[in-house]
Amino acid sequence: MNITGNTILITGGTSGIGRALAEAFHRLGNRVIIAGRRQPLIDEITAKHEGMVGLQLDVDDPASLSSAVAHIRSRFPELNVLIANAGISRSEDLAADHWTASDAEAIVRTNILGVLHLTAAFLPLLKRNPDATIIATSSALAFVPRADFPTYCASKAFLHSWLTSLRHQLRKIPVEVLELSPPYVQTELTGAAQASDPRAMPLDAFIEEVIEMLRQGDHPGGEILLARDQPRRRAERDGTYDSIFAAMNPS
Repeated sequence: MNITGNTILITGGTSGIGRALAEAFHRLGNRVIIAGRRQPLIDEITAKHEGMVGLQLDVDDPASLSSAVAHIRSRFPELNVLIANAGISRSEDLAADHWTASDAEAIVRTNILGVLHLTAAFLPLLKRNPDATIIATSSALAFVPRADFPTYCASKAFLHSWLTSLRHQLRKIPVEVLELSPPYVQTELTGAAQASDPRAMPLDAFIEEVIEMLRQGDHPGGEILLARDQPRRRAERDGTYDSIFAAMNPS
């Protein structure tokens, strides 16, 4: 992926990793379109960044997605980078008598179906433009899960597998497919406490590493994965899965 000169659509672009990526790519001279559900927040962010464009989009809503596609095709037919970053995370106590699948269904709709529908909607446009790239935000938890976030981790494992297949099927089409697998980062994905948790990686430091990896093309197999997360990625191969799982999920 080129890191400058692109027209980039970022979903989930009004907070956390999505917003930080949008701001970083904007500074690098890309035309950045941030998409999110909250129009006031979109307006606030774009007002602070001259040239950045906002687009209201709910990836769970087919009508909203259809309207966004029509808008992009009309105003930004040169779109060549899609960053499917919108996602939600919720803890679940599957052993509790009051547990239902409602949270799991919401996670699947946003984290899985949202990415699939978004890709299906924009892939025909991306195919027509040079230096096209699809990036989807997965998680290092795709490889060894936090058991208290079962559906979230499973949704990211799904994306890892699905992106591998998408990359293979597009191997003769000039659309690069990348998987961004963040570690535990200081965002509000699981709540306000995460943003200041000293155990989490500072967001700015994470984005800086990601941009440098993209600059250098340092993403073997299409995976943007920090060195600190390689042990989890290779746990099955290295025979360390059980010990890492136990360390992450103390009894």
